[in-house]
Amino acid sequence: MNAILIRPDRRRSRLRLFVMQVLMLSLFVTLFARLWYLQVFTGEEYQAKATEQSVREVVVQPSRGLIVDAEGRPLATNRTSWVVSVDRTVLGKQSEADRTALLKRVAHTVGVKYSEVLARTRLCGAPKAKKGTCWNGSPFQPIPVAEDIPQTTAVQISEQTEDFPGVLAQAETVRSYPAPYGINAADVLGYLSPITGQELDDAKKSDDQTVNGASVVGRAGLEKTYDQWLRGVPGVTRVTVDSMGRTLGDSGQVAAQPGDTLVTSIDAKVQSVAEHELHKAMMTARATYDPVTHKNYVADSGAVVVLNAHNGNVVAMASQPTYDPSVWVGGISSKELKELYSKKAGEPLLSRATQGQFAPGSTWKPIMTVAAFNNGYNAGSRLDCSSGLQVGGRWFKNYESANYGVIDFAKALQISCDSFFYRVGLGFWTQFGSNPKNVNAKDPLVAMAKQFGFGAKTGLDIPGEASGRIADRKWKLAYWNSMKGFYCKVDKQNKTGKRDFLHIYAHEFCLEGNQYKATDAVNFAIGQGDTIVTPIQLARAYAALSNGGTLYAPRIAKAVVGPDGKVIKRIKPLVQGHVKSKKSALKYVDAALLGTPKVGTLAWKFGGFPLDKVQLRGKTGSAEVYGKQSTSWVATYTKDYVVVMMVTQAGTGSGTSGPAVRAIYEALYGIRGEDVNAARAAIAGVVPPKGLPVFAPDGSILPPLRRKQ
Repeated sequence: MNAILIRPDRRRSRLRLFVMQVLMLSLFVTLFARLWYLQVFTGEEYQAKATEQSVREVVVQPSRGLIVDAEGRPLATNRTSWVVSVDRTVLGKQSEADRTALLKRVAHTVGVKYSEVLARTRLCGAPKAKKGTCWNGSPFQPIPVAEDIPQTTAVQISEQTEDFPGVLAQAETVRSYPAPYGINAADVLGYLSPITGQELDDAKKSDDQTVNGASVVGRAGLEKTYDQWLRGVPGVTRVTVDSMGRTLGDSGQVAAQPGDTLVTSIDAKVQSVAEHELHKAMMTARATYDPVTHKNYVADSGAVVVLNAHNGNVVAMASQPTYDPSVWVGGISSKELKELYSKKAGEPLLSRATQGQFAPGSTWKPIMTVAAFNNGYNAGSRLDCSSGLQVGGRWFKNYESANYGVIDFAKALQISCDSFFYRVGLGFWTQFGSNPKNVNAKDPLVAMAKQFGFGAKTGLDIPGEASGRIADRKWKLAYWNSMKGFYCKVDKQNKTGKRDFLHIYAHEFCLEGNQYKATDAVNFAIGQGDTIVTPIQLARAYAALSNGGTLYAPRIAKAVVGPDGKVIKRIKPLVQGHVKSKKSALKYVDAALLGTPKVGTLAWKFGGFPLDKVQLRGKTGSAEVYGKQSTSWVATYTKDYVVVMMVTQAGTGSGTSGPAVRAIYEALYGIRGEDVNAARAAIAGVVPPKGLPVFAPDGSILPPLRRKQ
């Protein structure tokens, strides 16, 4: 029988088919095994992961801690604000057309421009991201695109989730300013603004859990200094959403921890009086004729500082011009920000009380008296209060060329005699430093000024404080080295021999601006020249006169209290130093300054004030400023309080600031108006010593006798 022969090509085809069938069967077995493993064996695990992916974590901002005055009155608190946020994860799943339509719908609903909403959804560092508007937080966290929207709008968005996929509307707290007694206190409180990218990066590196991309932080005042206590700790709410980003419900939360309360030494009642009286004094000055410039006074800025003389606590502090602190809430426009820095508007962000630097004028003389009594002078010392004094080639006049003859230091302080203190300054210069090039010459007046803390920051617990300046020999040499190039160039280019102030000054400065001359010494003795101080510095120095020589770092904060009412931190008074002086010198000045409101330059503004009950010491000053009107100063103290007031371009110290300072003391001591009027009437017609003002029955001064300081 013949064998059946199979062609080799058919045999190979069947083999291939069999191999393919085996492979297909193996793949199906593997696929079914994998499906069984995923759906049955590990099904619960993946189901949980799927559920987790549908949960969004929304950061809940904490309520910022309150700032209250010494009596618990709220100065800075919080109110509810509705915020709309957009989930970038949901936006990323949408087409460009759908995304644009959604953001336009959100913009229209919340009343914000579409371009602004779009800008806020961009991550900082991404293309087209705008600095200051872009989102610097986590890309997985809902991004706030509109704040402070009406509650009805928030409810509308929450109820129409199908129209607003990935959009959340939440209630958060923002800063509010109750303004007890109508106070402003912007320079004391400070303000808040959104955290920067760099600050957020630094917080992440230090594992700081108290801030996130949507946080606001303190930028000035108490808000900045005590930000770590006030800010609180954010919480988290987990929101379940579907694949389209529509909210399905909450799945748990970690509650936010509210910030701590900051208790201050501010008395809102006194703060209100200080602010009101400062404004009133400036308005009055602007309506007053200046006989020197033949125009009304400009009165373009001012400050008031009220300190507790026993511990340096700030009872009130006001500055003008100022601003509304609520302008920062919810973001500030570029136009509003520009206005705050505008010179035309008076630079409202500049606190004149702590950052303004001015020549102290005659309020400097009590410090000079202490220096003199520690270096050879005493209660029996008497000098000529002549109409002026020739120093070098310049005539230094007494105010209104008044001549009171030979007097002692007490009378010189009370009537504010310039020529008396010219002689003090000239005497020390002649004794210790007649070589104008000797930068190391002894100078008792400069040394005592530094003892009282001038030329250095006081340590006040709000940022941005200025240090003032003591224009001594070393400063003058340093200034000459830094500016001689400019002034020598001006002098060299003066080919026509111009004799205006600039060119005369440039010529003299180029030749010998490094020399500390006798003219510098006499100017220093009366608080003129290049020496400048801040109102807070002057207030602290007068507090040292009051308490016997102790220099306290001024403090506004007294304590930090937790949400449960327990005291977390007590902020104790900080002693920064003691004035190295004979006690007798301090006592002499203290006694001499009692006469200023009685028979001195303040008397015409304190007629009828109960000086027997409130033993007030004081000194006035009118600091001359080249090209401007005089700066008005009044510096006063009792054994309890210090009140210092300054108004630039406002004329005489007592004339402009005297009534305001009086009103502040009446508020501090609860002096009633009818008591003051009765006492004022009782002394009407009393004739004071020669050279001092005479009062009319209504308490006003009778012409022609007037004093500047």
